Amino acid sequence: MSPRRNRTRRGAAPRPDAAPPELLEERVRRGVGGVQQWQDGEWQVRSISGGAASKTYRCPGCVQEIRPGVPHVVAWPADGRGDESDRRHWHAGCWRARDRRGPAVERSRNAPRYG
Repeated sequence: MSPRRNRTRRGAAPRPDAAPPELLEERVRRGVGGVQQWQDGEWQVRSISGGAASKTYRCPGCVQEIRPGVPHVVAWPADGRGDESDRRHWHAGCWRARDRRGPAVERSRNAPRYG
């Protein structure tokens, strides 16, 4: 029995269903998106890989930072009326749990917790 050959041979024709390299690079950078239906309407949602996450964002679900290199989700209204300022970066778990949570309250460090 001969060993398996998983590597493509040099000079082999590219697969017809393979995306061009520049398109693959763009998908990695921008993430894979789709439309999701939630109680508050339809949302355009895109998953961002850890390698493509290069900035720090604040998650509206838990009000914690999403550090560079952490995979997360970007969501904005799917109705098309919004612009880039309507995009919000969420932790994936916060996005999935947003129907079960109340709105997060932002407090300063020295504000009283109750009262």
